[in-house]
Amino acid sequence: MALPKCPLLTVDVVIVVEGKVVLVTRGKPPFEGMRALPGGFVDVGETVEDAAAREALEETSLRVRIVDLVGVFSDPRRDPRGHAVSIAFLAAPESGVLRGADDALDAALFSQGSLPPLAFDHEAILKKAFPLARRHGLLDG
Repeated sequence: MALPKCPLLTVDVVIVVEGKVVLVTRGKPPFEGMRALPGGFVDVGETVEDAAAREALEETSLRVRIVDLVGVFSDPRRDPRGHAVSIAFLAAPESGVLRGADDALDAALFSQGSLPPLAFDHEAILKKAFPLARRHGLLDG
C-alpha cells in the first residue's frame, strides 16, 4: 500500500535571552541571508520537543529548556518548498554561548521593537510568542 502524500513536519523555536529573541541568518535557500527563528525538520523517531531542542543547539549553540507551546502553523504557503507544518515552542537558554552554527550563518539577539524582516511566517509566530513570553516572565511589559 502506498503512503499518502502528507505535509512535512517542522519545528521553530522562540528563544528568549535577557528579554530579547534569538534570530539566525539563514545560510541556505529558501530565504537565504534572511533572519529567521531557529528551527528545522523533525527527524523520524524524534519527538517535536526533542527536535526543537536539537535545532536550537545546532543553529545557536544554546542548550534550551522548552517553556511552552506557542502554536501550530499550517498555512500551506508558509514554506515555498512545499506544505510544511511547524510546531513552534517558547524556550529559555540553559547553557552555551550564542553563536550561529550548522546552516545558520550567525545568531544574534533582537528586541521586540527592532525586528528585521523575517523568513517564512516567523513574524506571525513571534506575534503569538511575545504575550506568552511575558506571562512566563521572559519579557518585560
